[in-house]
Amino acid sequence: MDTLNHYRQIISELIYEYAKYKPSHGQIEAEAIVNPATDHYELMHVCWDGQRRVHGCVLHIDIIQGKIWIQHDGTNRPVAEELLEAGVPKEDIILGFHPPQVRQYTDFGVA
Repeated sequence: MDTLNHYRQIISELIYEYAKYKPSHGQIEAEAIVNPATDHYELMHVCWDGQRRVHGCVLHIDIIQGKIWIQHDGTNRPVAEELLEAGVPKEDIILGFHPPQVRQYTDFGVA
C-alpha cells in the first residue's frame, strides 16, 4: 500500500474510533465525515444538550501534499500521538492549529 492510501486508512480508522465516544450528557451525536476523494476528515458533534444546540467540529484532519495536517483537535486523546503510534513519521504530521512561525519549535513537520 502506498503512503497516501496508508495515511487515508489510518485517519479514517481514527475518525471512526473517536466517533464511538459520545459526550456523557445531552442527546449529542458524533458524526464521522470521511472523504478520501478530497482528503478531508472531520468528527462533528451535532444535536441538543437540553435547550442548547450543539454543532461543532471536534476533530479536523486534512491530507495536503502528502502530509497529515491536524487543523483542529478538540479531543482528550491528542490525535498527533495516535498518528505516531500508528507509525506516521513526525515530519509528516503538521500541527496546522499552530501559526506557521511556531511550528518550527514543535517536534513535528513545518509544512
